Amino acid sequence: MSVSETVNLNRLAEEVREQVISWRRHLHQNPELSFHEEKTAQFIYDTLQSFGNLEISRPTKTSVMARLIGPVPGKTLAIRADMDALPIQEENTFEFASQNPGVMHACGHDGHTAMLLGTAKILSGMKEHIKGEVRFLFQHAEELFPGGAEEMVEAGVMNGVDLVIGAHLWSPLEKGKVGVVYGPMMASPDTFWITVNGKGGHAALPHQTVDSIAIAAQVVTNLQHIVARNTDPLDNLVISVTQFIAGTTHNVIPGSVKLWGTVRSFDAKLRESIPVKMERIVKGITEAHEADYDFKYEFGYRPVINDNEVTAVIEETVREVFDEKTLDLMRPNMGGEDFSAFMEKAPGCYFYVGAGNEELGITYPHHHERFTVDEDALEIGVKTFLHATFKFLA
Repeated sequence: MSVSETVNLNRLAEEVREQVISWRRHLHQNPELSFHEEKTAQFIYDTLQSFGNLEISRPTKTSVMARLIGPVPGKTLAIRADMDALPIQEENTFEFASQNPGVMHACGHDGHTAMLLGTAKILSGMKEHIKGEVRFLFQHAEELFPGGAEEMVEAGVMNGVDLVIGAHLWSPLEKGKVGVVYGPMMASPDTFWITVNGKGGHAALPHQTVDSIAIAAQVVTNLQHIVARNTDPLDNLVISVTQFIAGTTHNVIPGSVKLWGTVRSFDAKLRESIPVKMERIVKGITEAHEADYDFKYEFGYRPVINDNEVTAVIEETVREVFDEKTLDLMRPNMGGEDFSAFMEKAPGCYFYVGAGNEELGITYPHHHERFTVDEDALEIGVKTFLHATFKFLA
């Protein structure tokens, strides 16, 4: 007889539902930025201590790990939740809106943490049923490179881990859905900075200048040729210039232009080639117009690539615990996530829990001033974690 048959995991998840929502609202009301999650980490530590049966530690200054070691040896499963907020001024007006000016949980990390706390609370009371170990990873600084995942891995949180899973509340996906992606799921988010140095002067006498704006505009346009004409159409690549900073007034051609942007890809070989191709374009255009340039490129997180076998277990869990309508086999997207650092140490799966609700007006995108989640999604996340845990450890 399986554990899920012996113990009604769904009932246990329903019993902690209101507590999970309460935790999420507390965290939402008290957000902290990446690498500054001191109060958040202490709240998590104290809450975990109240459960019992857990070995709790602080791998880094603002992260928390809890280990639930069963009486019988077996595999070690790690479950991760991120807990940092963003530098955004919240515009929501509900009673648990952020009390910290300019800081907001605008990506669902408050919900991720609450779901994992709920999972830890239930499983800590089922220690006798645990074959092996469940390791709960509460990670700091997902939103700010170089990220907290790499720091936690360096601190040893993945030592001895056989499998790792995590979930992201996802507002574009309707509440009641669980999104599963096989293979590449989220891209590597790299960053670039370009400065075009020309020669400033009067806008009425452009022939006496080296027009940095006109040159930089050509750079922006020609960078897209890397995607459209230098890359296999079947490969995934995004190059986006997101800042174009220049000028002070209407009648002065500025001496320089600063460009800032991001590159997203999945393939390691393609990724390595992009800065070379970009700089070749920048160099060629600026030299052609007697300007010069500065170019800086920074590789960010690795892409999130789900392990097929681990993902199959998540898919099977969703089908069994909910129904066929709940499962959404999704395409990858070009967002970035440092969950990939954990997957460098053990096979894993990162999946989506639908958190949008058009009827309730919960439609704002992630990182928006009015972002929120349908709190009914939290129970779905907890149930998925619980059932998947026993599938993996079995």
